Amino acid sequence: MSADRLLTINAGSSSLKFATFRLERAPVCELRGQLSGIGQGTAKLSGVDWPTDNLKLEDHRDAVALLIDRLEIAAVGHRVVHGGTRFTAPVKLDAATISALRDLIPLAPLHQPHNVAAIEAVATALPNVPQVACFDTAFHATMPEVAARFALPERYWEKGIRRYGFHGLSYEAILHHLGEDMPERLIVAHLGNGASLAAVMDGKCVATTMGFSTLDGLVMGTRGGLLDPGVILHLMRSEGFDLPRLEKLLYHESGLLALGGTADMKTLLDSGAEQAIEIYCARIAREAGSLAAALQGLDAFIFTGGVGENAAPIRDRVTEKLKWLGAVDIRVIPTDEELTIARHTKRLLG
Repeated sequence: MSADRLLTINAGSSSLKFATFRLERAPVCELRGQLSGIGQGTAKLSGVDWPTDNLKLEDHRDAVALLIDRLEIAAVGHRVVHGGTRFTAPVKLDAATISALRDLIPLAPLHQPHNVAAIEAVATALPNVPQVACFDTAFHATMPEVAARFALPERYWEKGIRRYGFHGLSYEAILHHLGEDMPERLIVAHLGNGASLAAVMDGKCVATTMGFSTLDGLVMGTRGGLLDPGVILHLMRSEGFDLPRLEKLLYHESGLLALGGTADMKTLLDSGAEQAIEIYCARIAREAGSLAAALQGLDAFIFTGGVGENAAPIRDRVTEKLKWLGAVDIRVIPTDEELTIARHTKRLLG
């Protein structure tokens, strides 16, 4: 593969999704793949046909090294979960910005460290290859303060405790797809293992269901979404929960997994897990009503993400619950976060 290619990286705790794009007038995808099982013994490569017998990847540096060994690249674009209040648009990376991203780890302790690790691995292995960070929070920076602010003392707002919103790269992909065909008042439902809704007015986000963290809002694969904070206080006071136990419960043991025994929507639909499915859909409809109020009406509702694109029974049930909104254009549009990253990277690097 020649060196006029752009690589995109989306690093998770034990996985790394990647794609390559030809640097033409508009980025054109060549391949997509995923490395999973990083740091967990034998790793797995999917999506591309490379020889990888007995593959062992101890950390993200090993994963990046494997990619670099097989690809010649001119630039790298990264998905970074959190940009805080400082990074509200994609940014070219250097030592100072990488340090600033590291400072944001407390805002997203389960996601940001892996994003930064991949960036640092590329910087070490390919110090002359430019890198760009694209933020999931940036899309929501247009939210008015009335939507972003919690009813807490001023000092916490000044410390960055606010509603940020996530899945921004997915929402950007949908708006790019719509182009000039964009409705004035729009709700996009990104429904995957993680899930959220965004209210978009004239192409700008005005409200979203995720908040300070990726725990808020909808029922998700292993996250429960909206939760009375009093439940957390009760678990700490009466059940002896400490921070690690709370994190495990809220991020890994809740949501569809807790309601139906699995986080996989196809399995739930096949097994007829009615209660889990109904709670999932009811929450989407309820939050959609809230966002329709923020928009003062609704012209279109778009489903995207793994569940949104592939689970027709979920779409049908949610759509039925939204009939009260009147004539609303319902669409299904596949998202493409990698292409969004590639476009931003190409634009920033010229």
